[in-house]
Amino acid sequence: MTTKRKKHQAKFKAKVAVEAIKGIRTVSELAATYSVHPSQIHTWKRLALEGIPEVFERPKPRQQEDISAKLFEEIGRLKVELDWLKKKSGELR
Repeated sequence: MTTKRKKHQAKFKAKVAVEAIKGIRTVSELAATYSVHPSQIHTWKRLALEGIPEVFERPKPRQQEDISAKLFEEIGRLKVELDWLKKKSGELR
């Protein structure tokens, strides 16, 4: 008989990882409480600890440059369309 793999939600993983980081209960106790293998809890804890610094990083200036470049491109395109419409509306009069 085969069993289906459990797919845990990100919230659940975060909750278990935070409890493991706090260290109030042992990993074995957490595994029994949440019906998860202890090695999986260790993996989630490690991933959470590795990902914490990214939360506190400032946005990179490059991302802001990409946004402004897209906006300038949009402005240019709209200006060309507006000029074309003005030209065509003048021909109709």
